[in-house]
Amino acid sequence: MTRRGEALMAARQLLKKAGIADPGRDARMLVAAALGVDEAALIARPEAEMSQTERARLEGFLQRRTCREPVARILGRTEFWGLTLEVTPDVLLPRPETEHVVEAVLAWLGEGRRGAQLRVADLGTGSGAIAIALLKELPAAEAVGLDLSAKALAVAWRNAARCGVEARLHPVEGDFANLAGPFDVVVANPPYIESGALAGLMPEVRDFDPRLALDGGADGLEAYRVIAARLPNLLGEEGVAFLEIGAGQDEAVSKVLREKGLRLLPGKTDLAGIARVVAAQASPAN
Repeated sequence: MTRRGEALMAARQLLKKAGIADPGRDARMLVAAALGVDEAALIARPEAEMSQTERARLEGFLQRRTCREPVARILGRTEFWGLTLEVTPDVLLPRPETEHVVEAVLAWLGEGRRGAQLRVADLGTGSGAIAIALLKELPAAEAVGLDLSAKALAVAWRNAARCGVEARLHPVEGDFANLAGPFDVVVANPPYIESGALAGLMPEVRDFDPRLALDGGADGLEAYRVIAARLPNLLGEEGVAFLEIGAGQDEAVSKVLREKGLRLLPGKTDLAGIARVVAAQASPAN
């Protein structure tokens, strides 16, 4: 028989040997999931024996993680903006950096407009993370989640239902031809990795995130050019677009937006001072 504490120690050592960045955290999450308990319960009873089924389940989890599959994909769920979201191979794994988009929108609105009847468009919604987080914060808002993938939209819909906002999230399959403005807020986390750099990404990203959600073309800006061309028609008179960007892309993406007649607004930087979000508004002439 194997005790929980022994299994946890062995899992940590195995993941450390495999080069996992945070073996202790991942081991706790995987052992707890194999047992069907939370981490607090795992730590509280290290002497408890594991069943054969639990040991087999943990072995499968660890085998997948040593092959660099992210824990969130093994468990089929992740945390974003304090929400638990389902993730499948059909959607990009939401990351903490993307929360800056939500922060930027809320900062622009201020407390006074959070109760307004806003119309939001989430371009390439994937799991629905950004749209759902905004709907939780904006009780009178409606959001359109646009995606080319019907499977991704199904995940977004299930996540909206899980979070209690399914009545206000409207999935739309297709490209911009299927989207009618005007919108008060447009958000997006476009693919922004240069095609030539994809092979050098961490295995957790390169091998498990959908390529469509990563590949930004030769210079990483292809999606931004498409979005910039459409924003003047999508944004309402005072509407603002908030686009996540990769590190070091601030000037290049800003140039793309200006070339389409958009007026730049203050964006959002992370704690290290790296620009993570660019914001733009249609100029009065448009």
